[in-house]
Amino acid sequence: MEIVVGKTAGFCYGVKRAVDGSIEQITNNKNPKIYCLGELVHNKQVVENLEEKGIQFIENINEIQENNSKVIIRAHGVKKDIYEQAEKNNIQVVDYTCPNVLKIHKIAEEYKEKGYYIFLTGTENHPEIIGIISHCGENYTLIKNEQDVEKAIENLEKSNIENLLIISQTTFSTKKFEVIKSIIEEKVPKNIEIVIKNTICLATETRQKETKELSTKVDAMIIIGGKNSSNTKKLFEVALENCENTICIETKNEIDINRYKEINKIGIMAGASTPQSSIDEVIEELNK
Repeated sequence: MEIVVGKTAGFCYGVKRAVDGSIEQITNNKNPKIYCLGELVHNKQVVENLEEKGIQFIENINEIQENNSKVIIRAHGVKKDIYEQAEKNNIQVVDYTCPNVLKIHKIAEEYKEKGYYIFLTGTENHPEIIGIISHCGENYTLIKNEQDVEKAIENLEKSNIENLLIISQTTFSTKKFEVIKSIIEEKVPKNIEIVIKNTICLATETRQKETKELSTKVDAMIIIGGKNSSNTKKLFEVALENCENTICIETKNEIDINRYKEINKIGIMAGASTPQSSIDEVIEELNK
């Protein structure tokens, strides 16, 4: 059996920065507690490891009662009013929001101030989307798929705004974004000025492209990543289009070895929040 691991599998820059930075905070922390608002990244194994090292994960900043406490902002970012609450409550913020996500926040703020209506493509209730929406103002519509475009255009027309910005969640499907963008360009009234900012990060695009290429050259694909990881789900969808024998797992324990006994070539890809240890364990399990 030949095992081919994607070159882009595993931690992206933003996730590595957040994880390494958080470990450094724990190591140098002189306060009794250090908190993280929400999951630092969408990977259960990474979160559990950080909990063991001493980080306390919370869902609401008001859970922090101690003065001069530190709170880590997750890689996906948070709503902008969180920073105001932290300052008001004398909580020190350690911001590990991915720079690509912060860039979207700035773009949304800029075009909101210019009076643009905003179409945002992404996954509903995803932490990154919740943060971005807080910078969009009132005139925005979230587009989850092609079916949402018609309603979004209706909302745009009702607003009487003649300037439109299109942006995206960093981990959205590049293929789906292009399809949605084309439909919008075709159906939006001609008097509307459209500005398109493809804010899907380069690491996401590259990873999806490599997954597509790899899935056409193997007999089976294994995608490794957190169950709640948006970018991992997109990799699974991309691989499945080209390789029917594709599964998405979080750990080696979900592998049925019997399924691969007659397989000659297996491709492995992993989401941006998947640690190298999870990838190594899957390879070891297959080699048995």
